Amino acid sequence: MPVKLALTAMKEVVRVRKISVGVIHAHHAYHHGWIIMALVGWAKGAGVALISNFEQLIRGVWKPETNEFLNMSFPTKASLLGAVIFTLQQARWLPISKNNVVFLFTIFMIVTKVFMTATHSHWSPFAPIEAFICPIVFRNTCVTSDDHDRVYSRDNTHSCSPCNLSPYTAKTKEELNEGTRKKKCKKTE
Repeated sequence: MPVKLALTAMKEVVRVRKISVGVIHAHHAYHHGWIIMALVGWAKGAGVALISNFEQLIRGVWKPETNEFLNMSFPTKASLLGAVIFTLQQARWLPISKNNVVFLFTIFMIVTKVFMTATHSHWSPFAPIEAFICPIVFRNTCVTSDDHDRVYSRDNTHSCSPCNLSPYTAKTKEELNEGTRKKKCKKTE
């Protein structure tokens, strides 16, 4: 377990470096292209998670359950956040030196990813922010299981509880092992 945690920490250091290098590389080609800088940094940081979506598009195979744009993992969300922060720093909108931004973001990534790995948790630190923003952006149009068959018009003032965007609760080792057993049983059938 300690070796796995050390490797996880090193992987996050490399991820932050890739995001930073991607933003700097895009800045040299597009000085005022903030969106391009953020997208290149995001693609470099998230890696195959984003590129596999385009690969599926080219092959003509679309799997919504594996689409990283629809169901983003923690590294993808963190890479996007890092790309935006590094882009703002590169455009001189953040009054912090590049070294401090890289150091602080690296510490954030290492601490959260090592904690998630050590506790076998799939909880995202972005879940509280998403739960706050969801009702504002999507106008409280969360669909509960009772409301699934109903269709609401735009004028309907139906309100529901705030979105619960934290389905990634910590799973016990037994629950993880049971999921693995179910997958193995399906493969043998």
